[in-house]
Amino acid sequence: MTQTPNVQDEMPKAYEPAKVEQKWYQFWLEKGYFKPRIEPGRKPFVIIMPPPNVTGELHLGHALTATLEDIMIRWHRMKGEPTLWLPGVDHSGIAAQVVVEQSLAGEGITRHQLGREKFIERMWQWTEECRDIISRQHQRLGVSCDWSRERFTLDEGPSRAVRTAFVRLYNKGLIYRGERIINWCPRCSTALSDLEVDHKELAGHLYYVRYPLAEDEGQFITVATTRPETILGDTAVAVNPRDERYKDLVGKKVILPAVKRVIPIVADEAVDPGFGTGAVKITPAHDPVDFEVAQRQGLPLVNILDSDATLNDNAGPYAGLDRFAGRRAILADLEKKGLLVKIEAYSHSVGHCHRCATVIEPIASKQWFIRMAPLAKPAIDAVTSGRIKIIPERFTKVYLGWMENIRDWCISRQLWWGHRIPAWYCGSCDGDKIYLRLTDELCDKYSIPKSIYQYSVLKELLPSNEEINNIEWASIDKEASPIVAENEPGKCPKCDGENLIQDPDVLDTWFSSALWTHSPMGWPDDSRDLGYFYPTTVMETAYDILFFWVARMIMMGLEDTGQIPFSIVYLHGLIRDEKGEKMSKTRGNVLNPIDVVKEYGTDALRLALTTGTSPGNDTKLSSAKLEASRNFANKLWNATRFVIRNIPSQEKFISEAVLDRMLPSKKRPLEDRWVLSRLSRIVSRVSGLMHDFQFGEAQRQLHDFLWGEFCDWYIEMAKIRLRSGTEPSPIPVLVQVLETSLRLLHPYMPFITEELWQNIRERLPQDLKKAESIMVATYPEAVEADVDPQAERVIESIIEVIHAIRNARAEYKDERVMLGRRTFESISVKDVQIYAGELTSAIAAYLETIGTLARAQPVTFLESRYQGQPNENTLVLELKETQVVITMGTAIDLEAERKRLEMQIEQIQAQVTRLEVRLKDEAFITKAPAAVVAKQRQKLDSLQDRLKRLKE
Repeated sequence: MTQTPNVQDEMPKAYEPAKVEQKWYQFWLEKGYFKPRIEPGRKPFVIIMPPPNVTGELHLGHALTATLEDIMIRWHRMKGEPTLWLPGVDHSGIAAQVVVEQSLAGEGITRHQLGREKFIERMWQWTEECRDIISRQHQRLGVSCDWSRERFTLDEGPSRAVRTAFVRLYNKGLIYRGERIINWCPRCSTALSDLEVDHKELAGHLYYVRYPLAEDEGQFITVATTRPETILGDTAVAVNPRDERYKDLVGKKVILPAVKRVIPIVADEAVDPGFGTGAVKITPAHDPVDFEVAQRQGLPLVNILDSDATLNDNAGPYAGLDRFAGRRAILADLEKKGLLVKIEAYSHSVGHCHRCATVIEPIASKQWFIRMAPLAKPAIDAVTSGRIKIIPERFTKVYLGWMENIRDWCISRQLWWGHRIPAWYCGSCDGDKIYLRLTDELCDKYSIPKSIYQYSVLKELLPSNEEINNIEWASIDKEASPIVAENEPGKCPKCDGENLIQDPDVLDTWFSSALWTHSPMGWPDDSRDLGYFYPTTVMETAYDILFFWVARMIMMGLEDTGQIPFSIVYLHGLIRDEKGEKMSKTRGNVLNPIDVVKEYGTDALRLALTTGTSPGNDTKLSSAKLEASRNFANKLWNATRFVIRNIPSQEKFISEAVLDRMLPSKKRPLEDRWVLSRLSRIVSRVSGLMHDFQFGEAQRQLHDFLWGEFCDWYIEMAKIRLRSGTEPSPIPVLVQVLETSLRLLHPYMPFITEELWQNIRERLPQDLKKAESIMVATYPEAVEADVDPQAERVIESIIEVIHAIRNARAEYKDERVMLGRRTFESISVKDVQIYAGELTSAIAAYLETIGTLARAQPVTFLESRYQGQPNENTLVLELKETQVVITMGTAIDLEAERKRLEMQIEQIQAQVTRLEVRLKDEAFITKAPAAVVAKQRQKLDSLQDRLKRLKE
């Protein structure tokens, strides 16, 4: 049985995170606290971790995700709910393959030289290294996920789920193989989905080119284009049928410049008469609009690009040139022949690869697609019906806008790393319909001319199927019939032949990610985990992958299981640097979360990441914020150390605790009633904010309570009582408030709260010890009976008086020369008089507290409000419920004091005006809760009274 780690008899003077964090994480692991129990009849709280990519180490975005999800998980676990946080890692397809290919390039080899099988081995080697790093980093961040359920997207279970989903969609007619315009990345040599393309506005040019008429080469039709190299792929010129300028030319033919191909002039509604000359070139193989025009007009497709974006044989004399070199060469030739009319500056949107930033090329290609409209309809309904709620709500409109205009999803990728498409072709039936492009290495190895070969021909030229499997497919005829199956079929269903070739492409990474809510739980089997933990509860992720991932999970979750995959989508913002700039390696502002942990501690990083955060909004991270979070951890440490050092022997503590519990509320010291009242309110507020997913605001209020009200005020008041030996002892209340606050704070700062909580627990009598660990202790609930408005009113007035005296001393400084050095000393406060009205008797008991904490003596009370004339030695401060008159030891600048009062009057008048407007607003009065309206009226009355006194 795992023992609770020992705590020291005397707490160290300083908090050292490195000595605490590993100890407690190992303890939690060994105790099995991260593993949920399946409790039939009880609804579990479930989060599926967004799986990090195996492309290297975690970044701050991952740290924010881990922190927010761990806050939710720890909170619900402490509430006693069966709680599952399922971790995982994504194979990340193109991104991971690019990383490993770059590594191979450093060794002077390519994946083609290595071969598919050996390359996949290298990918797995890299993956295992990354997975280990990612797991260790997550543990350093304190994540309390169930590591026994960790999954990888290429594990057998999720892989089977991918194959099953593919086959089912194919059999329903929702997956098809067709020729469409796709986004092609020449650098990554693969198709990209629309969401994987970043569009950037670039300053380019619009080129006006003459196309000679075939019947009379002395006449021309002029077209405008931003991509003159694609002239080589034109199969028509198009005009709008209502454009009077060209009605006589429709049906005639023109000669295509550069390659002399004869093409028709057609009329089509897609043409914008206002663009350029109103006549446009039609390049169906390299433009999505032109592709649709070609389908309507029966035009052929001419592809002019190879996979690396060099011009192919269809480019005639320009074959072999890079696309941009080809552009320059074509423009030069057009100018020589007098066919380049003019060039205009033109700004337009250009697509770039999301991964490598290469300019993409639209290319007509045979790819695998999913028909998305039938899947989108139930996913739209799931959100509009309220079954799925998106936080913040403004992203609902963004989600619906995208889903209602969704396009078919290109899911095939020309990569080697990933889930291979579960489709096979028969070499006997379709060998003459599959075309392969030989690599230079194979051509040299077998002395074969570089070209594109039919599979049936290569079968005779190459000695093994393994060599063929490593060859890129150039194309496949539409007539070829794929055999789609979850597992490799033994033979062809048509001819019983066993010569089967699997489709070389892999699926888009996001296909397997779309199944991530149910594939790690055993789907398509009806597993115990799937039956209990699905649907999940919250999907927490960054807003920038709402479409990449979240929308697709909703669609596939509904399609595969018939149920929504989660009920809440929580979107967090991006982490930016202190200037608000996006973090990137090129800017040099990237922070490694583990480096931050080493310098500041895990809890300080977690606190800094959630400070000021709100759903859907970006947040800044700076060294100042990290230092402030570390200071807060140290403040907690010192406060706990003070409390523990003052806990008496167990017998005495039991006696004090019993007496404290027996003491009627009204008999308690006012400051005890105050701090317990404030604690009850903060428990209620934090719980409400957590429920509303306002984690940043919950953290702020808890931080302010602990730092300000508990540490700065209650502990300081308790010190005075301890020094004087006043009964009852404040220790039971100190322990109660601190222990409760640590449990409140635990989801945010798990390590230091566990260490401090265990230090308190160790010193308590056995019957007062609760759970073995704070992470399984009960989350606090508000004690309504402790709420004491009168105690709050009195103590807050006392605090305001002390603040006022301190501020006066700080504001009115007397510059003196002492021992030859220039120093700034606070001026002396000769005496303080307080008018407290009906609070006089209550505040009178705290004269010693006021004098001690304000460093002011003597402190006395006025029987009536001070009415004297202002003078240079008297400072009159009008506070919320009191008046403070300070006689200073040196003169006051009356004019400066007048300006200070006028500024205060101006500020309070602005508050009064705002409140008056709000309280005249019928919508606010009728819709806001009555208690809120009453509180606003009370606040207005108080401000108006203070304004009157300030003016006097």
